[in-house]
Amino acid sequence: MDLRNGLRPLGTTPDEFQRDLLSNLYYRRGTTVESASAQDAYETLALTVRDRLAERRARTAAAHYESNPRWVYYLSAEYLLGPQLEQNLLYSGTTELAPAALKTLGFSPEEVAALDVEPGLGNGGLGRLAACLLDSLATLDIPAVGYGIRYDLGIFKQEFDNGEQVERPDDWAFQGDPWEFPAPDDWQMVGFYGFLGPEGWVPGEVVHGEPSHLLIPGYGTETVNIVRLWRARAARASFDLRRFSAGQYAEAVEEAVRAENISKVLYPDDSTDMGRELRLKQQYFLVSCSLRDIVRRFRFRNADWDDFPAKTVIQLNDTHPTLAIPELMRLLVDEEKLEWEHAWSLVRRTFAYTCHTLLPEALETWPVDMLGRLLPRHLEIIYLINEALLAEVRSRFPGDLDRVRRMSLIQEEPQRRVRMANLAVTGTFAVNGVAELHSQLLTSTTFADFAALWPDRFTNVTNGVSPRRFVRLANPGLSTLITSGLGSDAWLRDLSLLSGLAPLADDPAFREQWRTERRHAKEALGLGDPGAMLDVMIKRFHEYKRQQLKLLHVITLYHRLRDNPERFGVPRTVLFGGKAAPAYYAAKSIIRLINAVAAAIEADPKAYGLLRVVFPPNYNVTLAEKIIPAADLSEQISMAGKEASGTGNMKLALNGALTIGTLDGANVEIRDRVGAGNFFLFGLDTPAAAALRASDYRPRTYYDSDDELRAALDAILSGAFGGVGQEVAHSLLDRDEYLTLADYRSYVDKQDEVAAAWEDQEHWTRMSILNTANSGFFSADRTVADYLSRIWHASPVRLS
Repeated sequence: MDLRNGLRPLGTTPDEFQRDLLSNLYYRRGTTVESASAQDAYETLALTVRDRLAERRARTAAAHYESNPRWVYYLSAEYLLGPQLEQNLLYSGTTELAPAALKTLGFSPEEVAALDVEPGLGNGGLGRLAACLLDSLATLDIPAVGYGIRYDLGIFKQEFDNGEQVERPDDWAFQGDPWEFPAPDDWQMVGFYGFLGPEGWVPGEVVHGEPSHLLIPGYGTETVNIVRLWRARAARASFDLRRFSAGQYAEAVEEAVRAENISKVLYPDDSTDMGRELRLKQQYFLVSCSLRDIVRRFRFRNADWDDFPAKTVIQLNDTHPTLAIPELMRLLVDEEKLEWEHAWSLVRRTFAYTCHTLLPEALETWPVDMLGRLLPRHLEIIYLINEALLAEVRSRFPGDLDRVRRMSLIQEEPQRRVRMANLAVTGTFAVNGVAELHSQLLTSTTFADFAALWPDRFTNVTNGVSPRRFVRLANPGLSTLITSGLGSDAWLRDLSLLSGLAPLADDPAFREQWRTERRHAKEALGLGDPGAMLDVMIKRFHEYKRQQLKLLHVITLYHRLRDNPERFGVPRTVLFGGKAAPAYYAAKSIIRLINAVAAAIEADPKAYGLLRVVFPPNYNVTLAEKIIPAADLSEQISMAGKEASGTGNMKLALNGALTIGTLDGANVEIRDRVGAGNFFLFGLDTPAAAALRASDYRPRTYYDSDDELRAALDAILSGAFGGVGQEVAHSLLDRDEYLTLADYRSYVDKQDEVAAAWEDQEHWTRMSILNTANSGFFSADRTVADYLSRIWHASPVRLS
């Protein structure tokens, strides 16, 4: 069936595109060219581009309905999608049509594009990976839906006040979101609290989940998938007119506010009991709405529950959606009336779990009493799952009480808590890490007991990034040069073709072009001298990522510059970017100290033209797309054995930045592929770091034996940088949980090698080209292909 029959065809010529733009301006925006604002022009352009994707979406949905395929459903607490306009112009084939039409109507394409605000639906690598995977699923024509929450205010907008991080609301959708399709009639009902009665769970509070969706187009294909986002609303008319009339205005809307708080912000502050309960509420809201929607979609073409795992695979992106396991059991047993064993068999053949961490504190647990109060039936189901699990453990490992205690879904001491990671492993058919080293450590440490019980359940799928977003869109100059060097742009769908650049690393003319494009990117970023090395550390702030190690190096460089200039090295701009969680005071202290050091260096005339530290606030995809193309050196310096994978390291390497890093996460695979000679390796490896931590580690030993380290820490302790940061220095000297001082000398010496390499620009450029040429493995398309072959086993559905 031709879904376009009877509809006016969308224009493909400049005149036709302009006609469609004017039609939307008049009839959907309700204004005229003469009175239209830049915001009118932006939203009208978005609607005009969206129409083209929506037409493809309708044909995609029809093809999926006809084929009744196996679906991939991706459950994630966050999606860091990035700005939508430029990507949708590229994917809809209107990159040239749109600016021409805007100019004809008297609008500035640059001014219009600047109004495109990225959705505040994510924070860091977890959300960006989710966005890249959705892009690749559509590009590979895989039937898929992403599920998440439509956060009203995102996580937060980062500002600096006297160098200190301040969190402001990120009102990203204040003027609406023209890319969004609301679907309030598809609402789902979600219950909380209540009690277990003779007829089952009776919720004490009910909210509605109202969905909307964004289109996820594929590149070079007609397929358009969606990400469905849930927004919490009160379940009934919640305005109390009596209270309002009595002047009790806040109380009059209390019920609505309580419901809407669930989808207000990403990751509510969990430093209080109320915040923790809201975060748990948020997680259940996501999975309850999503599973009901998945069941609804299954029933479009299917009736037999035994077909459910053949038609459905649900990927849990970390532990946040793990409540989906007991929720699906509840739906099957309580609402569909399936027998327990039958339902459990379906559940375990439906879910797969991606673990993104090795940090014990990041493996979520919830107090039993809180979960039981909020979701009493789910706690009962978890107990039943645990009973069966422990019976299997006792049967396989008789008498091993410690193993039983470790594997239990319930932690008994010091407080009874539900271990969500253990539940995720128990209720799924596949568990994957996100880099080779990470997956090895999962099976040998974090989940060693489960790997011994179910060895075939564990696999690895190394992360990847979208080359369309992070090379083609972020770095158009370099992208054009790559296409010219390779002879086509086919590399945008097959990133392994980048290997064809390797011979060009030996071509002096190509190296000159490469340097020129990289210089243009630095000039566009606008941080001063484009000839200085741009040394970049952009990532979420956490002590294990060791921004404090980079800062000690900066202070050491500053001391050399001030006291012994011949030891300083090459001109360098050091750029930090990233946010700290609002309640993570240690990370926020590091941010404040970085800004204090930056201010001290900026105020010192001796540093002018030689050393600069910058920290642009509110790091997000929009800012990343400016920084990554300009970066010369990529800082990937986490303590070995702590970073799961990383994706920033991949984006930077793809754009030609050289990496200085430890053998941690995907750094191992990056080094293997770009070559040891093109990677600046330093520091303890994972076994050595683990052994040192297990020993009687004394960080002051390193302080006492290294003059430059001692000088850097003493400067902080003496208040030399605005009197801030002493708590950071004391933490390093007294505790140093992530072995910053142990790795300091190796890191500083390796940075001296970096400076020496930078002085030979021909050699540096050759290394830069080889980094890009050998980074094709780190495509999200390859990641999705690995998921398909190892876990999902879904097939493409291509539009005819």
